[in-house]
Order: sequence, then C-alpha cells, then structure tokens
Amino acid sequence: MKNIVIFASGSGSNAENIYNYLKNYNNINISLIITNNKNAYVIERAKKLNIPCEIIPKSQFKNSDFVLNTLKKHNANLIVLAGFLLLIPEYLINNYKIINIHPALLPNYGGKGMYGDNVHKAVIKNKEKESGITIHFVNNKYDEGKIIFQAKCDILPNDTYESLAEKIHALEYKHFPHVIVDVANKLD
Repeated sequence: MKNIVIFASGSGSNAENIYNYLKNYNNINISLIITNNKNAYVIERAKKLNIPCEIIPKSQFKNSDFVLNTLKKHNANLIVLAGFLLLIPEYLINNYKIINIHPALLPNYGGKGMYGDNVHKAVIKNKEKESGITIHFVNNKYDEGKIIFQAKCDILPNDTYESLAEKIHALEYKHFPHVIVDVANKLD
C-alpha cells in the first residue's frame, strides 16, 4: 500500500477530488492531510471523508523531528501539495518525493506570491493566449522543480480571472489524480 499525505492550506477541493479518484485503487491511500492553516476548510473536508488531519502551524514546520515523526506515524510514501502555500523545508525534500500542482504553465507565473487568483490575474493582465497547469516535483525553490506534466487551455478575449480560474480547476481535477497515481506506482 502506498500512503499519500496531502498538504493543503485552503479549501481542500483538490484533496477531495484526489480522494474520490483514489477510491478506485486498492494500492494507494490518503493516510493524512496536513494543513498549516487552523481555519482552512480542508479540515472540514478531512472530517467528512474520514481522513486524519493534523494542523501544523508554520512555526512548527521548523521542528523537523515532529513533522518527520508525524509522517512516519502515517507511513507516508509520497507528499502531495494541493494548494499548500509554505516553502517546503529542506529536510522534507531530502526524505520524501513531493509533488505540487501549479495553476500556470511553468516556468511562467511561478515563484513566491504566485498562487491562486494572483496567477490568474497576472495571466489575464498580460493578455496571454493560453494558460494551464503544471505538475512538478518539489525542490527548495518555489515552482522550480522538474516538470512531470502540463495541460493547457485557451484564454478567450472575454475571459476574466474568475473564468480562467474555473478552466484551471477543471484541468486540475482532470489530471492531478492520475499523475499522482503514476508517480505513486513508480515509488520503491
């Protein structure tokens, strides 16, 4: 059994989508959701889905023993970032394969502060013709890890950042779960 731990800072819609997709697999499981935000809606989703959830504030991420022991307790094989807004500490990168989804076609529109609507507003402001998602391995810099997968969507002249966000969410929901399964199945 491959155990996935999802890190999320917000609503958890991607976490729930991943959970629903993984119900069809006997060899992959979400063993834990970790959030750094005590007010994140992902906590409610975790309760509803009966997935253990730990709130680990930003300050506690500096405590490598605590975080690594938490992951070990839940037999983590893979960490999946699904709207997690903290820079991942080096000790996690050195101990786990970690994948992230980004709401743009990296290397464009990546880096610190480039998440969610900030990305979509910048893409619309710059009158881009297309956007998309990038799923990548995590390294010690925001959005610079090796790219695993990208999917694109067209941006129409009448698109707003809200309508672009809807297109991006559709791509995330469609592609992120199967890429997670592919990565998990390649682990030792």
